[in-house]
Amino acid sequence: MTELIHEPDLYIDGRWTPGGGTDLEVENPATEEVTGRITQASTDDVETAVAAARAAFGPWAATPAAERAAVLRRLGEVLTERADLFADIINREQGSPPRVARALHVDTPIAVVEATVEALERFEFRSELGNSLILREPVGVVAAITPWNLPLHQVVVKVVPALAAGATVVLKPAGLTPLAAFELARAFEAAGLPAGAFNLVPGSGRVVGELLTRHPGVDHVSFTGSTPVGARSRPPPRSRSSGSPSSSAASPPAWCSPAPRTSCSPRLSRSRSRTASSTAARPAPRCPG
Repeated sequence: MTELIHEPDLYIDGRWTPGGGTDLEVENPATEEVTGRITQASTDDVETAVAAARAAFGPWAATPAAERAAVLRRLGEVLTERADLFADIINREQGSPPRVARALHVDTPIAVVEATVEALERFEFRSELGNSLILREPVGVVAAITPWNLPLHQVVVKVVPALAAGATVVLKPAGLTPLAAFELARAFEAAGLPAGAFNLVPGSGRVVGELLTRHPGVDHVSFTGSTPVGARSRPPPRSRSSGSPSSSAASPPAWCSPAPRTSCSPRLSRSRSRTASSTAARPAPRCPG
């Protein structure tokens, strides 16, 4: 039996600190065996994480874009160095086959980090339009709430661009697949991200998620998940939010090809089964004919 992954600590304000919530077992969906155990965040942990992100926001936003880019470039290097470890974790907690876990779930997020760094290096935060001066400023503290089906990719596409812009982040990963987020916190630590810029508070949507979306210290909410959870975690009108309240398997293929169905069916089948229909994206296989 594979050794259990045990994560009793949370990553808050640049330190690993014992979580104040209950323990949560993580199951490998391929074997239905418990593959990991984490300690969830308490309400006090969430308050501490938001306060840490709030305190870190000013200094991180004032950090020159070139220095932020250097930290994120180092993050990409760390992810590359630890790619096999991330793929193994995702294989165990999400169930993707090893090759898919590496190519889709790890290599793609690494490419996202690299592309974000390139965009940051050429992005103009200050520009002029006629007699007007345009300033593009970070939004503040971002609460990122991610789904189970892409446990590293969905975290990276929310967290890394926010950090690139100068915002700070409090992350609540999905309860079904939280393990990759802990390893990502270690990667941020190794990359030299300042304390408080990234904080990890796993837990249920009813406790951690709802507290984050309604917290007065959170300026922006980025949410991807199911419609019921999105409705329950809807932020109050005062806050700015972005989200994708979608079911993970809500993208049936549409038949738009003049080619015979028999020529396309095998490719459609492979495309849909690649991640057990857990990707909210419509496949677009190339069919002969």
